[in-house]
Amino acid sequence: MPRIAGIDIPNRKRVEIALTYIYGIGLTTSQRILKTVGVSPDTKAQNLSEDETVKIREEIDRSCMVEGDLRRMTVENIKRKMEIGCWQGLRHRRGLPVRGQRTRTNARMRKGPKKTVSGKRKLTK
Repeated sequence: MPRIAGIDIPNRKRVEIALTYIYGIGLTTSQRILKTVGVSPDTKAQNLSEDETVKIREEIDRSCMVEGDLRRMTVENIKRKMEIGCWQGLRHRRGLPVRGQRTRTNARMRKGPKKTVSGKRKLTK
């Protein structure tokens, strides 16, 4: 099981897909890295030679921000927005959707399970 950027990538998958298990690397970035290094995307991760693994590791260190550094930067950006009191920071602080989604009927992931309000009646004319 090759270890790249502190993550054990799965053996039985193609290298192209296995690299996406690293936080911060998607399919397009994975393909770009493999093209730069000169490794076939169809190779299984278990069939990578030590030399190819080292080349991939060096390319990731050189060109991508991944795992801990990327997570830390994301958290710092959110904290900064909350401190300066911008709109997105306020939405983060309140636990509501940040990017303009509707909240009247949806947004259950951000708001959590429904809290039923008892005694709320519709006004009749």
